[in-house]
Amino acid sequence: MDIRREVERQMNIIKRGTVEIIPEKELTEKLEKSISNNRPLKIKLGLDPNAPDIHLGHTVVLQKMRQFQDLGHEVILLIGDFTGRIGDPTGKSETRKQLTEKEVIANAETYKEQIFKILDPGKTEVVFNSTWLSPLTFEQVIELSAKYTVARMLERDDFHNRYKSGQAIGIHEFFYPLMQGYDSVALHSDVELGGTDQKFNILMGRTLQKEYGQEPQIAIFMPILEGIDGVQKMSKSLGNYIGIHEEPYEMFGKIMSISDDLIPRYFELATQIPMDEIDTMNREMVKGANPRDYKIRLAKEIITMFHDAEAATLAEQKFHDVFAKNLIPADIPEWRLDDKEAVWIAKLLKELGLVSSTSEGKRMTEQGAVKIDGNKIIDASYEVLPIRGMIIQVGKRKFVKII
Repeated sequence: MDIRREVERQMNIIKRGTVEIIPEKELTEKLEKSISNNRPLKIKLGLDPNAPDIHLGHTVVLQKMRQFQDLGHEVILLIGDFTGRIGDPTGKSETRKQLTEKEVIANAETYKEQIFKILDPGKTEVVFNSTWLSPLTFEQVIELSAKYTVARMLERDDFHNRYKSGQAIGIHEFFYPLMQGYDSVALHSDVELGGTDQKFNILMGRTLQKEYGQEPQIAIFMPILEGIDGVQKMSKSLGNYIGIHEEPYEMFGKIMSISDDLIPRYFELATQIPMDEIDTMNREMVKGANPRDYKIRLAKEIITMFHDAEAATLAEQKFHDVFAKNLIPADIPEWRLDDKEAVWIAKLLKELGLVSSTSEGKRMTEQGAVKIDGNKIIDASYEVLPIRGMIIQVGKRKFVKII
């Protein structure tokens, strides 16, 4: 085997979509040793199970893990059942609510089910950091904390901002990055992946590995995927997300709603389509090809990944029937009428499951996305008197019929 050529091949795959590799030269050296000695690298991804559902934005780093897996490296999925009880302070303006052990375990199981839609379970080692963090003695904890200073902790933006504004910082929050860094020590990881918002925590792993006499890991940072609004990062709280557990038709419609300029980015970060194909598609769109055709392919690729090819085909057909022909689907959900009293439109939308909260229902109404029997409702204070046969619609894809 031509080692230099193989290193170059792997680096081209690894660098796809990455924001930063620290340091890239050391990664090249690790790959050379790995190939020469036929020893796969240990690739670590840590997840704190603080929320049970995964959206497409979460899968960006998982796609990179899958690429490492396909290259023959050892993928370690670390479930932070211990650190999850503290909560990552990253980006938080106040102390985060601590989860119970029961909540963490339940969320972890849900994570595992969804993650294996991308990763090969037969080639994935799942570990829990309570395995090595729980047995640490107080003496060992003191030893660990002595390897970092308060001044360096306060260099971190969220801690710095809270300290300057006089907001409380719990001592236990300082231990979060220390524990995440210690995970790398316990696993002897060669590479750790994460989003750009995890830079402080992941580089802590390099620092502590040096302190414990280990060869430091390489830090690879993946971008934050924009939501379907094309502006802010994908987030459930912002309502601009695509959940990987959502129904195929819902996923299809959301993907079709993204702006044309996001098509190549979604292909690169959320699928395994080769980059040369993505580059070709981009050139064709620049020359005048219809972006809608590429959105359809993108939607079908993503739905096939999380459901199957048949579901993707059916979602495409349903989308065409509803959107292109402006039809109401024949199989819309039904809601049984129990109360004939008038109800606030936002509250009704939430009860029908058409929105996740009354605030979202109010916002969707004000944006003109709500229709009752085909008539647009834009008054967010509107009260609806539900009657049998009424069809309530939010956006182009969500319908409920009252029976």
